[in-house]
Amino acid sequence: MFPRITKFDVLDDMFDDSFFTKRDTNIMKTDIIEKEGNYVLKVDLPGYKKEDIKLELNDEYLCISATTSSENDESEEKNNYIHKERFYGKCSRKFYVGDINFEDINASFKDGILTVTFPKEDKKEENTKKYIEIGD
Repeated sequence: MFPRITKFDVLDDMFDDSFFTKRDTNIMKTDIIEKEGNYVLKVDLPGYKKEDIKLELNDEYLCISATTSSENDESEEKNNYIHKERFYGKCSRKFYVGDINFEDINASFKDGILTVTFPKEDKKEENTKKYIEIGD
């Protein structure tokens, strides 16, 4: 018998089942890279489409948000469902980017990874809310 390292919770074993999943706390994993006078954010968004993602620049903060919904249906013809699932989710993160020009921010989305590039140097722009288009 091996000692349990973490504290015991009666519900741990009850919900450790294929019908129950633990909430994923690793949503929007982000790498920040300094490269050639720019900052590059690489955000993991697997399962999302480009249309589901929104980037917003507001008061020196870059906000990245993503919304998704999916439904797994195993035959509507059955009256007694064996398995049917729905998922609706939203996640977001904010990053302080300083006084940068809106036009200097570039974004692309490929293979579930959002890449956002913006310059390190400070450039002054009025503090207004603007949306950034995601390219291919």
